[in-house]
Amino acid sequence: MKLGFVSAILPDLTLEEVFAFAADTGYDCVEVMCWPIGKADRRYAGVTHLDVTDLVSAGVARVQRLVAETGVSISGLGYYPNPLSSNPEEARIAVDHLGKVIEASAALGVRVANTFVGRDPAKTVEANWPRFLETWRPLVAHAETLGVRIGIENCPMLFTNDEWPGGKNLAHSPAVWRRMFAAIPSKNFGLNYDPSHLVWQRMDPIAPLWEFRDRLVHAHAKDARVDAHRLNEEGILATPLQYHTPKLPGLGDVDWGRFFSVLQDSGYGGPVCVEVEDRSYEGSLEGRKAALRQSLAYLRNFVAR
Repeated sequence: MKLGFVSAILPDLTLEEVFAFAADTGYDCVEVMCWPIGKADRRYAGVTHLDVTDLVSAGVARVQRLVAETGVSISGLGYYPNPLSSNPEEARIAVDHLGKVIEASAALGVRVANTFVGRDPAKTVEANWPRFLETWRPLVAHAETLGVRIGIENCPMLFTNDEWPGGKNLAHSPAVWRRMFAAIPSKNFGLNYDPSHLVWQRMDPIAPLWEFRDRLVHAHAKDARVDAHRLNEEGILATPLQYHTPKLPGLGDVDWGRFFSVLQDSGYGGPVCVEVEDRSYEGSLEGRKAALRQSLAYLRNFVAR
């Protein structure tokens, strides 16, 4: 099992600088963000450490050389839009670019592309389902042809009023995952598993590892602290950030010893990448680097190098 981090937290660094920091700090791998060039529409989005629209052979060689020189591997390519957006142009751009991310993952020999399924938040799961099938069957077939595994992160994307009430990602629960994988049974379609999103939904973040062990493509190490006094004040119908806070591993409610114990016993031996969304550390580049150093020091208690 390898420990890495999601490059989105270091948008001010070049790809070379990200890999140099990872190597100096002692990380094994990096999940490299591959958003289209342009302005971000939300926090942690819009980060482009690798432009997959211009990845000619020289670009592939440059990345592979960087991996060889630093000893830091790429755990996966990351791009997290809403392919099922109610805005047709937004959905089209997301699907088109995701296809390029999949192709880049194959060209680089990474073979993992991480993303969201997407969702129209104004519609039920049932009402979203036809578009899910129409959009994702071709994407998964494309990935399968290229030998790339797609890891769907289980974040509901339900944090602001414009994402209410359904969130912008269908794949938020075991019930949906079960249905999703029954409809698209390809082994190239799986999960980028993040336990923190189950914590704030008041679900067991560890139990699903057993059932979905064959679908684990990638994993994120992010924690979440649910504040009971705020939940008692706001109730579960509030937007989630009113009663929970994303935290670094070890500073929230995830039992990381048990998480890694079950993850290992389930047969997973892939990357686990720290995803920093803890606002206590976001004030400066040095603060964000410190968050990554602290997270690695903590997680090394469970994953030796």
